[in-house]
This record gives sequence, structure tokens and C-alpha cells, in this order.
Amino acid sequence: MYNSMLGAVEMGLLYAFMALGVYITFRILDFPDLTVDGSFTTGGAIAAVMITNGYSPWLATLCALAGGMLAGMCTGLLHTKGKINGLLSGILMMIALYSINLRILGKPNVSLMGETTLFSSINPLLVMPFVVILVKVLMDLFLRTDLGLALRATGDNARMIRSFGVNTDTTTILGISLSNGMVALSGALIAQYSTFADSSMGIGMIVIGLASVIIGEAIFGARSVFRATLAAVLGSIVYRIVVALALRVPWLEASDLKLITAIIVIIALLFPSLQRYLKTKNTARRRTAELEDLALRNKKGGAADAKA
Repeated sequence: MYNSMLGAVEMGLLYAFMALGVYITFRILDFPDLTVDGSFTTGGAIAAVMITNGYSPWLATLCALAGGMLAGMCTGLLHTKGKINGLLSGILMMIALYSINLRILGKPNVSLMGETTLFSSINPLLVMPFVVILVKVLMDLFLRTDLGLALRATGDNARMIRSFGVNTDTTTILGISLSNGMVALSGALIAQYSTFADSSMGIGMIVIGLASVIIGEAIFGARSVFRATLAAVLGSIVYRIVVALALRVPWLEASDLKLITAIIVIIALLFPSLQRYLKTKNTARRRTAELEDLALRNKKGGAADAKA
């Protein structure tokens, strides 16, 4: 039990980069980017192939980041310059990346057993919390710059920010590129942690990323950028812990992982609505009680005046 929880926290920290990437597109840009399923595999594939060919794992990880950013840029260009619907742009790029990832890997999967990776001499649980916090802080600082504010404004009201002379096409492409770069970075780290890269390792990653963001916001809130990015990171860890606990249920198997993910996302989506409903109901009940109390006092006051 203890080891499985530690493993869940480690995985949550590695997937936190993907959660931050999904937060950029879905919450900041309000862009339904499905490229994530492909760019996650791209990151793992680039890292695995470069490491097996003798390159430094640090260089391989940076190249994976660059590969993800390139994939995101292509999606952004399809949407902004090609005038293709955002959802369709992501789907097209995801389909294209499946073949591209197979080309990069050269075969369905590449093993990293016996290879030197970032985690060969580093304990993820000791190092990754500081790395994740550093990336989170840098992201918060970037979103407070003029360019970061323009990026946030593009998602909130593109027409308004265009009236101030900002090129929303550029900010959209930048946001999608950063998002997929973070996702590919997560894919590269996961490939090195699990010692293999697979052509199908990215299937369902968008749902996991959304689950992390939604769970984090439902539990920790998202009233500011600082809290929202922190919620995405913590949501990734909480999601992994919940999955680890769910898989310990006797009648659930590892093949039920996608079903568990879907149920977790449904609960996380319904939780805020349930909170609002209960809050509204409590407010109405309290207001009704106050009105009844006021009416009772007025009635007593009227009876006392009649006697006088």
C-alpha cells in the first residue's frame, strides 16, 4: 500500500507537466486541443530513440520538448492561418502524429532497459517536486508579463485584445506550442521512468490531463493564476492517488483504467455543480427562516399593539 502510494505520487509529479500544458489550452486559451494524445507520444519517442543512440538524456529531453512545441505550432497554424476549426485541427494533427511517431520509433516500441536515463541515478520523489515547482513558478511569472497577459486575454476576449493591436494568431500559436511542449516533456519523462516508449502510450492522455485540471480546480479552487496552476499540479497527484486506490478494489482490474478515469472525470465535473446547488439551497432555506422569523415578530408586535 505504502509503495503504491509513493509510486502514484511519483507518477503524478511526472504527469504534472502535462496537466500544466492542458491548463494552458483548455483554461487560458479556451482551445479544445486534441494534439495532446499525439505530442505526448512524440516526446517519449524522441527521448527514447535519442537515448538508445547514445545521446545525453538531458539533450534528449530538451529535443522532446522542442518536438512537442513544433507539433503544437502546426496545430496552431492549421487553426489560425488555415482557418480550420480548432477541434478539427487538433484531431488532424493527432492522426498525423501517429504515423510520425511510428517513423521516429522505427517500430511499435523501444526499450530503455540498460540505458542511462535521467532517473538512473536520481530518485524522482526527491528531485521532481523542486523541478515541478520551478516550472510552475516560471509559468506564473510568464503569464504576468505583457506577452502572458496578451495570451490570457486572447482566451478571454479575442476581439477586445485585437482592438488593442495584439496579433491573436501569434498568441494562439504560442500558447498551443507551449502547451504541447509541456505535454511532450511529460511524455519524455514518463518514457524514461517506465524504461520504454510505445507508439500507443499517448492514447487517452487528453482525458487524464483534463481530469487532473478539473479535480485540482474542484478541490483547491482557481481564483487566480497562481492557485490555478497549483491546482493543476496537485490535481495530477490526487488523480494518480485515486487511480492507485481504485485499482486496489478487488473487483477492478488494470484493464478498467479508462473506465476509472471516465468516472473520476464525471465526478469531478459534477462536484462544482453539486456544491453550487447545495449552497443555493442552504441560502434559500436560511432566507426563508429569516422571513418566517420576521413575520412572526411582526405578528407578535401587532398583537401587542392591539392589546395596548
